[in-house]
Amino acid sequence: MSAVPDADRRNFAAIVSVTALLAVVYVLVPHPIAQYGAWLVVFTIWMVWFVAAAVEWISTADF
Repeated sequence: MSAVPDADRRNFAAIVSVTALLAVVYVLVPHPIAQYGAWLVVFTIWMVWFVAAAVEWISTADF
């Protein structure tokens, strides 16, 4: 696996969705409960990205 992740659709989708979600919550709905919920969704997006990246890395690894 390279040191810098490739600029593929999965990385772009994760970054854009997290950025848009946090921008909406912190600018349009600045409430602590909404912000907490947004961070839970950000964590979920990160975990989905992490598992997908790990599956791809394992499938292409040379053992």
